Amino acid sequence: MKLNILLCDTFPGLLPSYIESYASMFFNLFGSVRPDMEYKIYNIQEGEIPEEIHTDELYLIPGSRAGAYEEIEWVKNLLNFIRKAHASQAKMIGICFGHQAIAQALGGQVDKSDKGWGTGIRSSKIVLPEALNYFPDGIMNMHYNHHDQVVTLPKEATLFASSEFCPNDGFVVGKHILTFQGHPEYTPEYNRYVILSRGQDEPQEVKDKAMQSIDSLTAMGQEAARWMTNLISQQ
Repeated sequence: MKLNILLCDTFPGLLPSYIESYASMFFNLFGSVRPDMEYKIYNIQEGEIPEEIHTDELYLIPGSRAGAYEEIEWVKNLLNFIRKAHASQAKMIGICFGHQAIAQALGGQVDKSDKGWGTGIRSSKIVLPEALNYFPDGIMNMHYNHHDQVVTLPKEATLFASSEFCPNDGFVVGKHILTFQGHPEYTPEYNRYVILSRGQDEPQEVKDKAMQSIDSLTAMGQEAARWMTNLISQQ
């Protein structure tokens, strides 16, 4: 199985020393459920983008500090790729910014949330029966780090997870697109690092609550990874 990672940010100078690269977080995640996974990296910000779209491969669009609604050349190129991949019924995964970019490309709307910083571990309610195959208790716990949200889903999308903080926490389109507002690739250690290193301008109450959530909840990144890798077998 081949996973094409369309990197939309490398977070230079922002990763702790124990993380080799942002892409390595996905190597660790998917390696835990599919040791045979092969990877190809495209640096979208540098103009790299797949020239051919293969329906027997996975395309993953991960996080970024950019907004899916921004008039930036590489963002516009990415949205065009998403539309082409969707037209080909290619298997696509969206994580955080990627979730938002897929929504934006397919006719949804993304905007800043009036609820502020979504961080720590959040619990979402599963609202789609198919998702119960991976989250059988009807709850999805995931690491989060976002200010933007999908405020309007694309017409073709079906919601699978929702929370009070973020009503559109994850969606599917047909059997070939799966998105998560959360970060399955995050670890508790890294999420704590993000809160401490990037939350200087955030309310202390928000940071304290986020830290407490990491201590009390277990994120379900592997469950999400199993669903993502199983996309390839769905017709």
